[in-house]
Amino acid sequence: MGHTAFLFPGQGSQYVGMGQDLFEGHAAARRLIEEADAVLGFPLSERMFGSGDSDADAEALKQTDVTQPALFVHSLAVLAALREEADVSFDMVAGHSLGEYTALAASGALGFADGLRLVRERGRLMAEAGTLQPGAMAAIIGMEDADVEAACAAVETGIVQPANYNSPGQIVISGDQAAVDAAMAIASERGARRVIPLPVSGAFHSPLMEHARAGLADALESVDLVRPSCPVYLNVTAAPETDPAAIRSRLLEQLLSPVKWSQILAAMAADGADQFVEVGAGKVLSGLVKRTLGRDAETLAIGTTQDISSYTSDE
Repeated sequence: MGHTAFLFPGQGSQYVGMGQDLFEGHAAARRLIEEADAVLGFPLSERMFGSGDSDADAEALKQTDVTQPALFVHSLAVLAALREEADVSFDMVAGHSLGEYTALAASGALGFADGLRLVRERGRLMAEAGTLQPGAMAAIIGMEDADVEAACAAVETGIVQPANYNSPGQIVISGDQAAVDAAMAIASERGARRVIPLPVSGAFHSPLMEHARAGLADALESVDLVRPSCPVYLNVTAAPETDPAAIRSRLLEQLLSPVKWSQILAAMAADGADQFVEVGAGKVLSGLVKRTLGRDAETLAIGTTQDISSYTSDE
């Protein structure tokens, strides 16, 4: 018998209006979103739902210290609404970058309020680090992992390294601007199909996030982490973990280390996962599953009231 993996998205999946249908249609989701506003002391729900000024709303939601709690809350509101409607079970979980915190909350390792305060602080620290040590990120399309790593290693000065192994042939690199530019040029010369600068506020998952490390370490020490109800496949190792002390250490390492997403998906499949359910905003992770494991991989994206209705009617 196969296993079900629940996946939780990270930054880039947010959109204005996220969660409003859940708030209006599901009491469990409404309670969670109202609790989030109370815990944070500001109306996160207003940033999520939007005010009607599309440009201003998108800009407000794009701020890292808002984006991270918004995605965390939205995914868990989807899960709460889903549990309100059906008997939901999963055998393993993973989350992309910020989504790793959501995966831990979904699996019971991290409390909702603690997790929310933690991702808010993580977002604030990362934004601050991006201001103090500006950097850049770029997507390298159509190259093998080892070739992207070699292109980064060929840069003679500055910092640049893989930040996200998203799928075979899609790797994001991160570092200081000059080094990222140089790595992009080398990758192009060596046969990359496309190199795409990304509109980000910092060099995430690179040593340029070092300024955020001490603050995140303090924040992580301030929360209780318990054994999750199922294995959590961690970004840093791409391996399943249930030990709270190990999870805490890896969360801190994740700040400066690559997200091994394609390796996580391969490991989940090797461990028996044959259904991958993306819980939260967008369908980015579902696409990465198919690009990593093949077009026949069974995926499902659940992020709206309509998705929940479709899911429960199929059960």
